[in-house]
Amino acid sequence: MKNAAKDFKEFVLKGDVVALAVAVIIATAFGAVIAAFVANIITPLLAAIGGQPDFSQLDFAINGSRFQYGLFINAVITFLIIAAVVFFLVVRPYNAFKKRVEQGEDPDAPTPEYAVETGSGESLPAALNARAADGWKVVSVSEGAGGSLSAVLVKGEV
Repeated sequence: MKNAAKDFKEFVLKGDVVALAVAVIIATAFGAVIAAFVANIITPLLAAIGGQPDFSQLDFAINGSRFQYGLFINAVITFLIIAAVVFFLVVRPYNAFKKRVEQGEDPDAPTPEYAVETGSGESLPAALNARAADGWKVVSVSEGAGGSLSAVLVKGEV
């Protein structure tokens, strides 16, 4: 019995078991956050767009047995909404972050700066040359109203 208690203690204190327990607790709490987001933000938004999304009253009866298929439809819709929210707000951003880290990019690297320079056909080239000396690159140039020109510039890695 003493050996079993020692083995059990070793099993419970293994890093994998503790990490798994923490993951389950966090996932449960996060599930509550996602459920609240869906119930209080997404579902009312859908109701505002397409009417009340509630199928709970749909049912049929056979030989006195009531089949509430509307509740099943509600559960499927809720599952799909939760899955979409988790996918777009958690999985996709996490995968993008992971891809940046794997490619050797520094996720904390500064984001590029953008600027717009506007001027006439005579003054804009001089302004762009001055900006180029500071490391700015021209991304696009367009003509605005009254013949003025606008240039979009970027500084840093894109």
